[in-house]
Amino acid sequence: MKTNYSRIKTVFLCGGMGKRMFPLTEDKVLLDFLGKPLLQHQLEMARKAGLSQFVIIGNPGNIEKIKEITKRISGSQIEIVTQKKPLGVADALKSAEPFLQGQILVINPNDIFSSLAYTKIIEAAGGDSSSCMLGYQVKEYFPGGYLVTDSHGILQRIVEKPTPGEEPSAMVNILVHLHNNPEKLLECIETVQTQTTRDDVYECALDNMVQREHKIKVLPYNDFWAAIKYPWHIFKVMEYFLDMAAPSIPSSVSISDKAIIKGKVILGDNVRVMENAVIQGPVYVGPNSVIGTSALLREYSHIGANSVIGFSTEVKHSYIGNNCWFHSNYIGDSVIDDNCSFGAGTILSNFRLDEGNIHVKVGNDKIDTGYDKFGAIMGQGCRTGVNANVMPGIRVGANSSIGPNVCLNHDLENNKVILLKQEYEIKERNTKLPEDKKQELLKRLRQ
Repeated sequence: MKTNYSRIKTVFLCGGMGKRMFPLTEDKVLLDFLGKPLLQHQLEMARKAGLSQFVIIGNPGNIEKIKEITKRISGSQIEIVTQKKPLGVADALKSAEPFLQGQILVINPNDIFSSLAYTKIIEAAGGDSSSCMLGYQVKEYFPGGYLVTDSHGILQRIVEKPTPGEEPSAMVNILVHLHNNPEKLLECIETVQTQTTRDDVYECALDNMVQREHKIKVLPYNDFWAAIKYPWHIFKVMEYFLDMAAPSIPSSVSISDKAIIKGKVILGDNVRVMENAVIQGPVYVGPNSVIGTSALLREYSHIGANSVIGFSTEVKHSYIGNNCWFHSNYIGDSVIDDNCSFGAGTILSNFRLDEGNIHVKVGNDKIDTGYDKFGAIMGQGCRTGVNANVMPGIRVGANSSIGPNVCLNHDLENNKVILLKQEYEIKERNTKLPEDKKQELLKRLRQ
């Protein structure tokens, strides 16, 4: 049976809040990549797949921004629903219940995948299964739901966030789910909600459907997939969008004839690249930004709009927000939010002396980032004084400042200032330097 794409309602779950993303404050679905919020990228890809009906579930803090994004998407029917509290997928779907008739495609837009995901699940929509979902084979532990299937790929159960080493399979759940009968799903959600206070009600409801002999088909998906759970996951998404983009240098861009542009480079309108600057793509630079004299932008760097990468600054494999200003800095493998400014000589260190992987403290746990090169994560509005140093894996809260000459080796909360306490001794100067020695040296240098 051929599936009618236009009848499927695509439900984007944008109501959650990233508790693990400190110090970044923007909802993940609103993070900019190549000048567009992630949600806009997701909507455009769904439109290209032939989908035209959308239900977007936001939260009170992001709903106005979501409405602005949807205005840029033409030729679609879009319903917007507010989930009042971040109580998980099941509660989000209950919030949108009046709009969930017919076939629905439930998507977590914080997961980035290729168009093949839509192709696979829509092609399977006309089969004899009550629901279809995508599964992805992982090689390392992933903090998500693991799928157990029979030999025919039919779901038997979901194990949510098992203890590392106790995973029941190597296949994890990608939240790209198609339900042919959402009424049955909502009925199971209602049943589970009366039995548990846990936050995995949706996954329990799917288990409940399996127990009621509803067939849920798991479709193996092996193309690109990246889930944003922690700030450093932004790197994989940034790399993906840069790899997929075409090079672009608009006519409004000003590039010095002494600058060097190599590889795939995407520049926004009115970007200025000054003398002796070097850009080694793939690199994105947002509109109205300035790449200063002798600056170096290395592979897989993403610079936001209205930013200044000032004299002799090196940026390597970093995600930098809008309205940031730097001067004579080193920024390696770091995530920098909007409106940050660094004093001359500030360095974001990205490599341990023992060359081991960088760990980041999240709550009471130290999480292995999987990177042996990883710098800082800095929230909106951070400032640093001259010659400040930030050690690998350090998080700096929004609107915090690091004073001159500070070497920061621990996380800093929001709205804090850290200063180096110094003591000085002032003495009379009695030293007299021999002038003839300097003149003799100068004479030799001129020869």
